[in-house]
Amino acid sequence: MNKQINFFCALVLVAYTLPSVAEIYKHVDSEGRVTYSNVKIKGAKKLDLEPVDTNFGNDAQSEKARSNPTKKASPSDFPKVDAQTQNQRDTKRKEILLQELAQEKQALEQAKQAYAEGQSKPEVYHKKNANGSTSTFRNVPKYEEKMKNLQTEVDAHERNIELLNKEISQISN
Repeated sequence: MNKQINFFCALVLVAYTLPSVAEIYKHVDSEGRVTYSNVKIKGAKKLDLEPVDTNFGNDAQSEKARSNPTKKASPSDFPKVDAQTQNQRDTKRKEILLQELAQEKQALEQAKQAYAEGQSKPEVYHKKNANGSTSTFRNVPKYEEKMKNLQTEVDAHERNIELLNKEISQISN
């Protein structure tokens, strides 16, 4: 009995580790609708697809490449530019990045103003009472959603500024 359980476990383990292969069929009906299926349909054509990489960058080689990024030498026939041309390109690139940085800082200030304004204006709604008077109520979920969106906007501009500063600092000029 114990040998049967061990054999069954080994069989399951082997089946689990084997890559799964599925046949995919494409069928186009008389009205032009396309159907994809793993079950063969009359008139369908089998698609020849490459297997999908399921590592998602988790394999040891990818991890090693990320942890030790080294520059590879350019091929000998790769076009090269002289130092003066490269400096001109870097200067122009830095100018563009500085313009983008100024625009992003301005957008950040506007986003912060919108956030402050949003904080000072809670979402409310008015409801007419049976006696004819009107009651005012806060719409907390709507307010929280508005503030979340405004904070996301501020965070995005702060992140853009951080990335632009990092990019500018890497330019050799």
